[in-house]
Amino acid sequence: MSEQDFPEDEFAARTQAAQKVMHAQGIDALFFTTEAEMRYFTGFRTLFWQSPTRPWFLVVPVNGKPIAVIPQIGAHLMASTWIDDIRVFSAPHPVDDGIALLADTLKGFTKIAMPMGRESVLRMPLRDFQRLRDLTNHAEYLDGTGLIQSLRMVKSEREIALLREICGIGSAAFARAPEFFHTGQPLNEVFRSFRIELLKQGADDVPYLVGGAGQDGYGDVISPPSTRPLQEGDVLMLDTGATKNGYFCDFDRNFAIGQASDAVRSAHETLVRAVEAAAEIARPGRTCADLFQSMAKVLDQGEGDVGRLGHGLGMQLTEAPSLTGFDETPLRENMVLTLEPSLSLGPGRMMVHEENIVIRDGSPEFLTVPAGPDIPVITR
Repeated sequence: MSEQDFPEDEFAARTQAAQKVMHAQGIDALFFTTEAEMRYFTGFRTLFWQSPTRPWFLVVPVNGKPIAVIPQIGAHLMASTWIDDIRVFSAPHPVDDGIALLADTLKGFTKIAMPMGRESVLRMPLRDFQRLRDLTNHAEYLDGTGLIQSLRMVKSEREIALLREICGIGSAAFARAPEFFHTGQPLNEVFRSFRIELLKQGADDVPYLVGGAGQDGYGDVISPPSTRPLQEGDVLMLDTGATKNGYFCDFDRNFAIGQASDAVRSAHETLVRAVEAAAEIARPGRTCADLFQSMAKVLDQGEGDVGRLGHGLGMQLTEAPSLTGFDETPLRENMVLTLEPSLSLGPGRMMVHEENIVIRDGSPEFLTVPAGPDIPVITR
C-alpha cells in the first residue's frame, strides 16, 4: 500500500517546495499525466500504470493539496494516500475519459505548467489534450520541465534511505555471483538465477535486467538474454534495475569467465579509474559536464564518442540530469547519480561500468559497494 512508503509530511514538503517556486514564477497550477509525478506528490503507487487503457491526471494548485482526477478503479487506493480531493470518472468511456471533469478542475487557473521538455511525455491521447485546451482556452499552458526536474533531482533523506537499501540488495546479489554463474551456463539461465537472487535478497521487483556476454567484451548493454552458453574467455555483464518501494538501483558488474585477457583487465581497471575520477570532484557546485569531462579524460574520449556517462536515479531507472558535456546542471547536495563510463574494445565489443552515488557536502556517498580495479574471474 502506498501509504506505507513515506509519512504524510514527506509529500506535504514536496508540495510546499513546488508551490514556493510556483509563487515565484507566477504559476497557478501544475498539471501531470505521468506515473512518477503523480507518485512524487501523492504517494499513489500501483503497477496498474502498465495498462495504457486509462488516463490519470494530477493538478497541484499554487495553494492547498494536490487534486487527483482519476478513473474510478483507482479511487480506493488514492484514498489511502494523503490526498483529500479525489475526483473520479468512468473509464474507459465511449466519448469522455475524464476530460470534462479535468477541464472543470482547471477552470480557476490561468497559468498552468506541465512537463514539455527533455525526458517528458504526455500520457493521454493527443486529441483529448487538444479538447482540453479548447475547454480551457482561458488558460496559458507553460513548460514546467525545469521546475519539476529541479525538485525531483534532489532527494530527501527518506528517499536516499530507500535507494541505499535497494543498492545494498543489488550489491549483495552481485557478491554471490560466483556461486551461481559457471562456464557452459546459458545466458538466459544466468539472468533468471540472478533475478531470483535479487528477490531473495529483498528486492520487491526486478523490472529491468539487461546485459550481455561475449569474447573479450559484449556487443551492447540493452539486450535481453539469448540461450548462448557462457564460454571460456567471455566477459559477462549484468545491469540491474531492481526496486524497493518503487525506488530503483541502477548499476552493473562485469565478470570474466575462466580467464581475462590483458585487454579486458586493462579496460576494467580504466573504467573503475574513470568512476574514481568523477567521484573525486563530485561536490556541490560542480556541474554534470565537469563529471562527464573527468571520466572522458580517463577514457580518452570526446563528446561525440558516447551519449552520456551517467544520469539521475530515483523513482525512475533514469532521471534528470544527464552526465554529458553539454549539461551544465550544478550538482546539489542529496542528488543521486549514476557514474557510467564505457569503452570500445574493438569492432562489436565494449565494456561498461556503473556505480550509484549521493552528492554530499564533501566526498560523495557510494550507495553501491564499489567494484575494485581487478575484474572478478569466475573459474567454475
